[in-house]
Formats: sequence, C-alpha cells, structure tokens
Amino acid sequence: MTGAARRSAGLLLFRRSERGVEVLLGHMGGPFFARRDAGAWTVPKGEYEPGEAAWDAARREFEEELGLPPPDGEAVPLGEVTQTNGKVVTAWAVEADLDPSAMVPGTFTMEWPRGSGRVREFPELDRVEWLDLDRSRIVIVKAQAEFLDRLVEHSTGE
Repeated sequence: MTGAARRSAGLLLFRRSERGVEVLLGHMGGPFFARRDAGAWTVPKGEYEPGEAAWDAARREFEEELGLPPPDGEAVPLGEVTQTNGKVVTAWAVEADLDPSAMVPGTFTMEWPRGSGRVREFPELDRVEWLDLDRSRIVIVKAQAEFLDRLVEHSTGE
C-alpha cells in the first residue's frame, strides 16, 4: 500500500414531505459529469487531512460546496463507505430544509480541454436538488447509496 486512502466527509440533509423522505444531493460540476445523470450526484462533501475531525470537515465542506452555512440539528452518523476510486467517505444525516436556489457553489480549476494549456474554472456542484429516495438511488455515486439505506434504517427505527 502506498499511503493512506483519501478521506472525505459530508452532510446528507433530509426532509420529510408528501413524497416521503427526500435528500439534498449535488450534481458534480465540471466537464466529466456535464452530460451524466446516473452516478453523477453526491452527498455534499470534500476531502480532509489527517488530524482534522471528520465532523468539522463535513461542516466546512458543506459551506464551501454550497456557499451556505451547514444547518443546525441532530447529526445522525451514517458511517463510512469506500468508493470505487478508493476514497473513504464519512457522512452524517441532518434533518433540515434548505432552498437549493440559494446555493453559491465553490469552484475548482483544471486544464480543459486536456492538453490545451487552457485552465478553466468549474463549479464543485453545478446544481443541488431535493430528490426522493427512489430517484436518489438511481443517480447517486454507487457506494454512497449505502448512506440512503442507513438513513432509512434510522428514520424507520425511531
């Protein structure tokens, strides 16, 4: 093994509506995901360094990615999943309502098109939406679907 796995932490907001439980997911920005739907949605999250508490990183990354303060509320630990790229993601669910149109996304830069020498800026998340659980299971990064299952276990186990 050539070093520790990259780690990310995030917050999965959920709310109860007439459609049942809905979660707030973000569509990943940038050219790789522009025309993708399935597998292109994620819990708002970001990487953190060893020594930083995952909970603190989750709250910081929520604000960086959405441009909105993380909501207060009971944090329900959803544990960790390992994505196919090897990244370990830790998430917490927080019941809250948020207006997706208020989002001011953080950005990243990359050379695009590759090899062109042109560096462009892209939003970390190009949109966020409240999605019901059935739709969420179709579009979320495959490994993160486990967070949806754990959220359902929590919300039905109350």
